[in-house]
Formats: sequence, structure tokens, C-alpha cells
Amino acid sequence: PVMEGKAMLFKEFAGLDAFPICLNTQDTDEIIETVKRIAPVFGAVNLEDISAPRCFEIEKRLQEALDIPIFHDDQHGTAIVSLAALTNSLKVVGKQMGDIKLVINGAGAAGLSMGRLFKKAGLQDLVVCDSKGIISTGRTNLTAAKQEFAVEASGTLADAMRGADVFMGVSAPGVVSVEMVTSMADKPIVFAMANPVPEIQPELVKDIVAVIATGRSDYPYQ
Repeated sequence: PVMEGKAMLFKEFAGLDAFPICLNTQDTDEIIETVKRIAPVFGAVNLEDISAPRCFEIEKRLQEALDIPIFHDDQHGTAIVSLAALTNSLKVVGKQMGDIKLVINGAGAAGLSMGRLFKKAGLQDLVVCDSKGIISTGRTNLTAAKQEFAVEASGTLADAMRGADVFMGVSAPGVVSVEMVTSMADKPIVFAMANPVPEIQPELVKDIVAVIATGRSDYPYQ
């Protein structure tokens, strides 16, 4: 009961009354029209479990049509907490947002929204990967949302991670190896957030830390 659980969190931490409304449709226009018609009774709407790229259009059109906050949890929720975690972890390793190379694996609602927010926070060097590798200007059939993040470089996720300061995964289980992490820059930061199984198999974490930290007493094991 994900939506019921989030309603409890709204009440517990913010004192807000919330309740789930499930729609028996996946049609973009029907979702928008339904939310517009029920909006007068609400102070805000938290959209949930709408896949990309439909979620981008639905959110944008509802924000234009309504005068209350429209929040898409998969986009904004993940982006906000990821930026907080990134900001704190950069302090641990002594790096600045504007100086790092960051790789996001996963170009759905969460990954692309994270990229947008990170850029607003000062990130300059961002590479986004999907199941086909780096989102490159040389690729065809990119959605409009992906075109926003296209870079001149091309290659695989392994190519993208080489020399990167930060990896953030919102993608698929087990796609990151020990070698890929150890190819990253000094004091790498890794957030493997695929749910329920992360990008790095749990049994590999000790191996990765051991390789990176070899001979270094200053390595931040967090």
C-alpha cells in the first residue's frame, strides 16, 4: 500500500491530511481531466506511479491548468533527497559541485529530474545513461526529454563511469561491477538506488571498498 503509506507520512511529519485516489486509466488526457475536475477539494496533488514520458506531460499540463502545487513523487521526491545526499557526500570527500563529473544511470522520471535539479545546483559535467548506454547526440529516436541531456560522448555505462566522481543509479540490478567503480576518480561517491535490488550486488560492496581504500587511511568508508 504505497500511497496509503505516503498519506501516513504526510500526516506524521507535516500534519497534512492526505488520502489515495486510484484511477482506472493510463490515458494521459483522462488522467489530466480527472485531476482537474477533483482539484477544487485539494490544497495540492501528489502524482504517483506514472511512467515516463507520460509523467512529464501530465505534470506540465496540470501545473499550467491549476493554481495548486502539483508534485510528482517519482520525479521531485527522488531528485530532492538525492541532491541532499549528494551535497552532504561532497562535503565528506572535499569536492565542489561545479568541479565534479556525475553519471546517472536510468533515464526515466527519476533520473532525468535528478539531472535537472543537479544542474540548477551548479553541476556542469553530467552524463546520463539508459539501457543502450550514454545518451549521445549521435543517437537517433531520443525522446524530447532525453535530448535535453544528450552529450557528444558515446559508449557504454562503463565508459561513462571512467573518471567520474559520482555515480547515481536509478536503473536496474547488478549493472555495475567492481571494475567500473574502481575506474572512477579519486574518492568516488556511489549511490546505487535501484529498487528493490541495487545496481551493485550487496556481496560486492566489501570488495569495492577494499580495492579503493587499499593503502589509504583517509578513505571515507561511508
